Amino acid sequence: MAPAPGAGLRRKGAAGPGSLRQGLRRAWQEKHRVLLAPQYTGLVAAWLCLAEVGVTHWVIHRVAYTEIDWKAYMDEVEGVVNGTFDYTQLKGDTGPLVYPAGFVYIFLGLYYITSRGTNIRLAQYLFGALYLVTLLLVFRIYSRTRKVPPYVFFFMCCASYRIHSIYILRLFNDPVAMAILFLAVNLFLEERWSWGCFFFSLAVSVKMNVLLFAPGLLFLLLWRFGLLGTVPKLSICALLQVVLGLPFLLENPVGYVTRSFDLGRQFLFKWTVNWRFLPEEVFQHRAFHLALLAAHVSALGLFALHRWHSQQLRSLLNGSAQVVFVLFTSNFIGVCCSRSLHYQFYVWYFHTLPYLLWCTPAGKLSHLLRVLILGLIELSWNTYPSTLCSSASLHLCHGIILLQLWYGTAAPLEPQGPPAAQKTTPSLKKTE
Repeated sequence: MAPAPGAGLRRKGAAGPGSLRQGLRRAWQEKHRVLLAPQYTGLVAAWLCLAEVGVTHWVIHRVAYTEIDWKAYMDEVEGVVNGTFDYTQLKGDTGPLVYPAGFVYIFLGLYYITSRGTNIRLAQYLFGALYLVTLLLVFRIYSRTRKVPPYVFFFMCCASYRIHSIYILRLFNDPVAMAILFLAVNLFLEERWSWGCFFFSLAVSVKMNVLLFAPGLLFLLLWRFGLLGTVPKLSICALLQVVLGLPFLLENPVGYVTRSFDLGRQFLFKWTVNWRFLPEEVFQHRAFHLALLAAHVSALGLFALHRWHSQQLRSLLNGSAQVVFVLFTSNFIGVCCSRSLHYQFYVWYFHTLPYLLWCTPAGKLSHLLRVLILGLIELSWNTYPSTLCSSASLHLCHGIILLQLWYGTAAPLEPQGPPAAQKTTPSLKKTE
C-alpha cells in the first residue's frame, strides 16, 4: 500500500533547511508511525548509529577488556612475519591456526597498526569502527527490503550486551567476516553479482562460518543466471581462495587445506551454548554429528524446493527481500543445525534475526511474541556458563522462527471465491 502524500520526511523537489525543519516536524507529529513504518528505517537508523557512537565509546572506557583470542591471533600472524608459511607450524596460545589466508592478511595489518598487537585500546577503537560500519551495511539491507518496523532496531543496537562484547571487548575475527559478508549482500541487492561473489569469497577466507550462506547463494545464482551463467561467478570465488592461499599452498598445500578448511574439527563441550542439555558423550559422538548434517541438508532441500522459489514468496516479498530471505534462511538453518555454538558465534546471525522474525505477515506471529523471542535469544546468549534451560530456550526460539519461516511463506490451502487477476511481482530472475 503506497504511503499517503506528504507522509515522507521530504517531498519530491523539496530542499534546503526549511524543508528539513518541515520534515523533522512532520516526523515528530507522526512519531508513532516513525517507529512502526519501515519507510522510516533510514531516519531511525541514523539516530541509532549516532547513539551507538556514544555507547561504543562508553563501553571501551568503562568496561574491562577480556583477553581470549587476540593474543593468539597476533602470535599466529607473527609466525608469518618471521617467515613461516607452513600452516601446520603456525600456532598461538589457544592452539594451531585454523582460519584461511584472508584472516592472516587482515590480522597482519592489525598486527602492524597496533604495534605488534600490544596497543589494545587502539584495536578496540578499530573494532568499534568495524561495528558501526557493520550497522550501516545492515541498515542499508533493511532499508531496501522494508519489512521490519523501525522500533525493532533498538533491540538490534543499543540493547545487546553480548554483541558489544564480541566486537569491542573480545576482538574476535567473526565480526570481520560478517562485515565483509554484509557488504557482499549489499552488492547482490545492487545486481553487482560478480563483485558480490568476490567479497563473499573474501569473507569465507576470514572464517568458514560464512559458508552457511553458500547454499542460498548457489540457489540465487542458478535462479538468476542459469547453470552456464553461474560457473563464472563460482570461478571468482574459487580463484580468490587460490590467490589468497598461494604462499601457503606452495609451501605445504595439504597442511593449508586441512588446517584452514577443517570441517571435522572437534568442539569443547564446556563452551557450547546450544547443546548443554546433552550428555558430553552424545555431544562428541559421530552419529550425532551425522544426524545434524542430515537435518541440515534436508531442511535446505525442503526450503529450496518448496519455499525459495514459490509463487507465495514472490507475492509476499519484493525482489530485494527475496534475495535477503534466501540468504538469511540458508544461514539460519545452518546455525540451527550447528554441532556447537560458542559465544562469539552469536554474531553469525544476530543482525539477521529481525528480518527472519518480521519478513512474514504479522498474523502468523504477533509483534509482542516476536520481541519476546528476541529477548529470550539474547538472554540465552548472555547466560554464562550455559545451562540446560538456556540451551533449551535457544532451541525453542530457533524452532519457532523456523516454523514461522516455513508456514509464513506457505501458499493458502485453497482459493476463496472466483479467481482474481494475478498481480505481477518482481522476480529474482531478469531477462538478459
